[in-house]
Amino acid sequence: MTKQIAIIGGGPAGLMAAEVLSAAGYSVTLYEAMPTFGRKFLLAGKSGLNITHSEEYQRFAGRFGAASARLRPALDAFTPEDVRRWAEGLGIETFVGTSGRVFPTAMKASPLLRSWLRRLEVQGVKLRTRHRWVGFADGGYRFETPDGGITLHPDATLLALGGASWPRLGSDAAWVPWPQEMGITINEFQPANCGFDVDWSDTFRQRFEGAPVKSVSATSAAGTLQGEFVISKHGIEGSLVYAHSAALRDRLKRHGHANLAVDLAPGRSVERLERDLARQDAKASFANRLRKGAGLEGVKAALIRELVPQANQLPPQELAILMKGLPIPLLRPRPITEAISSAGGLDWSELDENYMLKAVPGLFAAGEMLDWEAPTGGYLLTACFSTGRAAAKGIENWLRTK
Repeated sequence: MTKQIAIIGGGPAGLMAAEVLSAAGYSVTLYEAMPTFGRKFLLAGKSGLNITHSEEYQRFAGRFGAASARLRPALDAFTPEDVRRWAEGLGIETFVGTSGRVFPTAMKASPLLRSWLRRLEVQGVKLRTRHRWVGFADGGYRFETPDGGITLHPDATLLALGGASWPRLGSDAAWVPWPQEMGITINEFQPANCGFDVDWSDTFRQRFEGAPVKSVSATSAAGTLQGEFVISKHGIEGSLVYAHSAALRDRLKRHGHANLAVDLAPGRSVERLERDLARQDAKASFANRLRKGAGLEGVKAALIRELVPQANQLPPQELAILMKGLPIPLLRPRPITEAISSAGGLDWSELDENYMLKAVPGLFAAGEMLDWEAPTGGYLLTACFSTGRAAAKGIENWLRTK
């Protein structure tokens, strides 16, 4: 008799597991609480879907922080190159952007998702929307459906329920209490790839909200990286901030304070800035001295005045040093509901090498509900694909030896 497998969660990890298991001949039913599949996936693709990244693989595989070693076997089995070949198999051509990120040629997620769902249907996967898992019951899994409550007893089950960011799209972490009731460790969810609150003055906020701060570098415990960020109503956000967000979040949690040090003139040395600033007429306005001596104006000049009100009184050397490492004091991360992704989740110690929960034989987990995080740029999606595939292979291994 064909084994029945339930996959709970219709994001990238669940979809990938459904593809692998249905191709292997199992009877697979995919349950999604929302009215449609892959909602967060579609949102991620609205401005250009980063499906993976083209950087050297050893560097790529180390981008997952403390979870890198645990994720490595799954990533090795489904590398960025494998992701590109898989997409091409769905009729989706990809290209490498100037940043090294890999995009579908169409840039959007919707064509890929439509093709993927068609493949699953052809392979016999039963797709069930508006089926919300509401916990364990009678040795099985209880669901709320449009036709009322049901309890299922599949031969194996995969949870691919996501983290806690963008809850309106389905990743609401509502599942956390049920494993916890069984003594399973779930590490606190925290925002990842997020913005931060800064105590801007009303004047600065009103004038510069939405302004991009371009061609800068920023330094934290994560290192020094170049890029750009945006002044928001609440503080700072954007790709350069997201790249530092894990280090800044953790420092805030440990010490209660953190600064992002911004180099406003990464192409100029302190010595050059000092020399050029010293040439300026001391009677000129501060704005003119910044513009002529350092090429800083607009939001960059305003940041100096906002964060160091007495900067106009500094001698050239101190002002130059300030420009090369302007500290932006952060108050707190923005709420997890706004974050691109989340850190925390199901502790790795609860899983065996097959991605099965040690405390619940036959129950597996994959995707963002596991405790890992990664920067933006295709890393998040690749790990979701890879862990979904690894958990599917784990289910196969377990059913063969059961």
